[in-house]
Amino acid sequence: MSKDYIIAGFRLRVCDPYADLAEIGLRGFRPFEAEFDAASSPIMELHSDCPIRTEDFTATVLHEFEFEDAAHDCFFCRYDNGYLFYMRPQGYYGSDRDTVFIKEFGSIKVYSNIAVSEKPDISLLRFGLWMMFGVAVNPLHAIAVHSSVIVKDGGAVMFLGESGTGKSTHTRLWRENIEGAKLLNDDSPVIKCVDGIPTAFGSAWSGKTPCYVNRDFPIKGIVRLSQAPHNKIRKLGIIDALGALLPSCPPAFAYDGNLQDNICDTLSDVLGCVPVYHLECLPDADAAELSYRTVFGIS
Repeated sequence: MSKDYIIAGFRLRVCDPYADLAEIGLRGFRPFEAEFDAASSPIMELHSDCPIRTEDFTATVLHEFEFEDAAHDCFFCRYDNGYLFYMRPQGYYGSDRDTVFIKEFGSIKVYSNIAVSEKPDISLLRFGLWMMFGVAVNPLHAIAVHSSVIVKDGGAVMFLGESGTGKSTHTRLWRENIEGAKLLNDDSPVIKCVDGIPTAFGSAWSGKTPCYVNRDFPIKGIVRLSQAPHNKIRKLGIIDALGALLPSCPPAFAYDGNLQDNICDTLSDVLGCVPVYHLECLPDADAAELSYRTVFGIS
């Protein structure tokens, strides 16, 4: 059996034994379930019960980083035929406990060993799906952006910033102080242009805030936050705007020329239509009011 999910307009197919992702604990995928359609070609098809090992590949590690939620080290790699991503328990140096995902160039199929021996750690499955989904949609000019997104009057406003700078706090302040403001996603919305209009989509990945909304809205503005003892906002020029957005795109992809080129092309399309601001702010209602009035042009 297989099960289909549609995220940001892209069909994702997951095959047994864990086709029903919500049933095994990934409840964020429930709003994105779609009727299985054998005639429709997905952009990614996950096969999770393949006995693959990292040592089966001669690969170049592009980026190594920590996945603190599951106490694993992560390795994003490129090999001759595609991309390899594996996660290894921290402090463990053997490869026999690696959780592996691979995607060959030009193929919709993603293979993983996560379901070979036991019920998967859902944190590892969720993150592996996010990484491979990001690889799959990258050449289709879509990006999962680390941000918190609010919706007001039919438009989406994206708030960017390093972890701990107050993205979630700021969108909470919008919801508390600006009538009609609602959260779309609090960690990893997907952006792409639809008929030339930059659009933000809810996704099945929303960090520590369970906000899984299967809707999309045109992007009204993008705001990068930084903490300050005052509230001050300014519009960024195109170069600074690109610099504000790039750090919030999947960092591992910056180490691969093709992936990074596609990200830059997508951001160029977005920045041609959407203003980007830098907000120096306190965590207070005045900061939310300032960003709201600026983005929506209210004097």
